Amino acid sequence: MSSSIYTVIRPDGDSRFGLVQETSEGLQELGERSATTAAALAKETGSTLRIPEGEAELEGESDDGRMIINMGPQHPSTHGVLRIMLEIEGETVLRSKPVVGYLHTGMEKTAENLTYLQGTTNVTRMDYLSPLNNELVFCLAAESLLGIELPERATWIRMLMSELNRIASHVMWLATNGMDLGSTSMMIFGFRDREMVLSFFEKTSGLRMNNNYIRVGGVAADLPDGWEDDVTAIVDTIEARTKDYDELITGQPIFRERVVGVGLLSPQDAVALSASGPILRASGVPWDLRKEMPYLYYDQVNFDVIVGSVGDTYDRYAVRLFEIRESISIVRQIIDKMPKGPYRALDPKVTPPPRARIDESMEALIHHFKLFTEGIRIPPGESYVAIESPRGELGCYMVSDGSAKPFRMHIRGPSFVNLQSLPVMLHGGMLADAVAVISSVDPVMGEVDR
Repeated sequence: MSSSIYTVIRPDGDSRFGLVQETSEGLQELGERSATTAAALAKETGSTLRIPEGEAELEGESDDGRMIINMGPQHPSTHGVLRIMLEIEGETVLRSKPVVGYLHTGMEKTAENLTYLQGTTNVTRMDYLSPLNNELVFCLAAESLLGIELPERATWIRMLMSELNRIASHVMWLATNGMDLGSTSMMIFGFRDREMVLSFFEKTSGLRMNNNYIRVGGVAADLPDGWEDDVTAIVDTIEARTKDYDELITGQPIFRERVVGVGLLSPQDAVALSASGPILRASGVPWDLRKEMPYLYYDQVNFDVIVGSVGDTYDRYAVRLFEIRESISIVRQIIDKMPKGPYRALDPKVTPPPRARIDESMEALIHHFKLFTEGIRIPPGESYVAIESPRGELGCYMVSDGSAKPFRMHIRGPSFVNLQSLPVMLHGGMLADAVAVISSVDPVMGEVDR
């Protein structure tokens, strides 16, 4: 396994973008902390608005020239029904507070009333841009309690689908981030290229999204005939088009003005706020669960951990762009290493019989019926499994009481945890930069509210 770390090379050639920048309108951005007055220090960088909802007027100017306004909740710009309360002075953001819960669906409680076979239909809808990773972490938690060993082909198929899902998710982020910053071309390109991955998912699982493909004991079906050619065409095309993204976005003056030096997050703050995924790596912390705590067969493939050097919105963009290329490299290695064999565990207590046998054998029909009506019984115990989703550490804590349904299930959603970083990133920036900073977090509100 390669252990190399790739640091993003910035277009300005400087890995330490200053907090003070001379522009045609004078000095912009933040001054040094040592120059901050004691009164200003009382409002710390990461301080969050603590105004109870309903007890204060949200609109209107205060005596000291400060104003509290709402941004959202609406779908465009805030990437879902996310509401941000902002305390501003002029155009400068002093404090902010993410307000969540508008999409609350109670998926964790719902999981307690669904069997382990039904559970993947539930969790796949949390992060709807990365459904296969949701299914994967749920199944890994259940399988750790079952103590079963999967066939090699099933594990490699899971890796293949997870990395293709990572590519699709990051391409989707490039599209929406481009739209947020005024690039309709990037939005069109991103949706166009993501479509290739979704078409392959549909060919394999029958569904474009919310696939219910990764299941306890393996996967729902084997890869379709000719899958190698399909996947090779996808990665070859998207790899070539990342160069187009680079040319369209990276050196574009308007884009760079919107992202370079904006939304700074230091490595110390990122770690303290439990950030993970591209946000953490963009701040210069080389932490990737696929490297540090390998699961599936990630210890058998070579790839680089992409890190930034400043922790601004540009670094978060660059890290995701380069991660697409690393995932393409992983997918190519998976194609070469994919073994023959069964695609699910050959355990009649966990996996149903082949569908062809149901028409031929009464025992197979009874087996199929009992498995889907009564479910899999998992021994009592508790387990926590974490994987590296496109947004960071996605964890599943599961408690079994010996029945066919989880006694408790809790998801550690990276989007939810990463939103803690917003008050730090927005502090001292311009109101107009809030959209770019929120976009750089890449939150999926279905996972935040669950």
